[in-house]
Amino acid sequence: QVQLFEFGGGSAQAGGSLRLSCAASGRALDRAAIGWFRQPPGKEREFVAAINFSGSTTRYSDAVKGRFTASRDSARNTFYLQMNALKPEDTAVYFCALDYLGTATVEANVDSWGQGTQVTVSS
Repeated sequence: QVQLFEFGGGSAQAGGSLRLSCAASGRALDRAAIGWFRQPPGKEREFVAAINFSGSTTRYSDAVKGRFTASRDSARNTFYLQMNALKPEDTAVYFCALDYLGTATVEANVDSWGQGTQVTVSS
């Protein structure tokens, strides 16, 4: 079983930046894809971004495309979500997720979840 640990959340002003990190430990990651999801206050969890096992393919929701960048350091088993041009509507709990067989874009296919980290963006 892979364990995912997130860190880097916090508060930012609108227009600012934050970087989330997700460190994986335990079972080998093999060819797993890593996804980022978020749950805004009072809303359902939603897909944000994903990166495949090699880092050659990234996917983003329309809400964050052009502002967020997913990356991975496979040597360190660590994954990143760089968030720029933040908006108040980006306020949410952010989760990293591992998907061994898919693209890490569908919540139902996720094999492991991080504990979540709060991101708060003020206007």
